[in-house]
Amino acid sequence: MGQRMFVAVVPPERVREDLADFLEARPGQRWISPEQWHITLAFLADVPEHRTDELIERLGVKAAKRQPFSATLTGAGAFPHPARAQVLWLGVECPNGGDSLARLAASSRAAAAKVGAPPDGKRFTAHLSLARLRPPIEATKWLRVLDSYRSPSWMVESVDLVASYLGEGPAGRPRYETLATIPLRQNESADA
Repeated sequence: MGQRMFVAVVPPERVREDLADFLEARPGQRWISPEQWHITLAFLADVPEHRTDELIERLGVKAAKRQPFSATLTGAGAFPHPARAQVLWLGVECPNGGDSLARLAASSRAAAAKVGAPPDGKRFTAHLSLARLRPPIEATKWLRVLDSYRSPSWMVESVDLVASYLGEGPAGRPRYETLATIPLRQNESADA
């Protein structure tokens, strides 16, 4: 059995701090820790350990074809639906990047499949999970509260390959270890 991993965009610290301040003023949920916040592009349940270096290389080739783009956390949602929410999340808007996150997710998933680590088959929904709810709740009130939030914008300039160790983090949560930070295509005119 290989290792659980995911490819993700991690918002910068200033964005995570802004969101943490917003949530701190809204008790009543067991919010996911800001250090664990990320936007999953591809979830890989079983990466063969001997293929990790090749996966990093393939992700690098794919990422080098993508331009950095602007992103903002905004718009609330719930999985599977608000009436029996198991996850509360914020959406991601990419005003001048359009479908950049979806394209980045597709290329990350293709890289993983090439090394024998097929991603889960779930349809990509750009989101950042905020709370995992056990038992599920009726979340309409929380969605109205979260919908009022809009993060500072930031430039997505890299993706991370992260190993996930279930139950090894605080309070039985997963522990994440970043294995590689992979840059998107750098602007050639920066050197001119």
